[in-house]
Amino acid sequence: MTELEKMLAGELYNAADPELVALHQQARQLTAQINREEDIERRTQLCYQLLGEAGENLFIETPFACDYGRFIKVGNHFYANVGVTILDCAPVTIGDNVLLAPGVKLLTATHPVSAKLRATGLEYALPITIGSDCWLGAGCMVGPGVTIGSGTVIGMGSVVTKDIPAGVVAAGNPARILRPVGPEDDLYYAKGRKVEL
Repeated sequence: MTELEKMLAGELYNAADPELVALHQQARQLTAQINREEDIERRTQLCYQLLGEAGENLFIETPFACDYGRFIKVGNHFYANVGVTILDCAPVTIGDNVLLAPGVKLLTATHPVSAKLRATGLEYALPITIGSDCWLGAGCMVGPGVTIGSGTVIGMGSVVTKDIPAGVVAAGNPARILRPVGPEDDLYYAKGRKVEL
């Protein structure tokens, strides 16, 4: 099994492996181009080049950071605001109509708890899955192995360490479910008046 195969399988792997270093360097060069590019159309084309798979209407604000890019899959109408970081040492799968607010971090990478094992330089990663129609608030962090169900909203500054089901509002450190998303959420409050969408 190669180090790349081990990494994607959630096994302990050596991140200093030459193949992984080369892939990481390619992604760094491409993200540097993306972060310098002022033309929105050109930047979007570079983002399509970077990501493993992306649907229609992709928009990523800069600066953006990732480890490899090729292990990120996003659906249609994906929006990432400024300062989003996705450490894709394991697959990151994101559905349609997902909004990531400024400073969101999706972190698949992790290390052994044992200091002795950490000292070997080996690490591992676990996949992150975010369903369709989710909104992750500013500064939200999602940890390795987490799945967030479709239609869920995660409050700003939250640290998501465990799975969150579909159709709820969750927030906190660690994030916990506050309430279900309900019909009242279809009402928009603007300047003190209720507007039904």
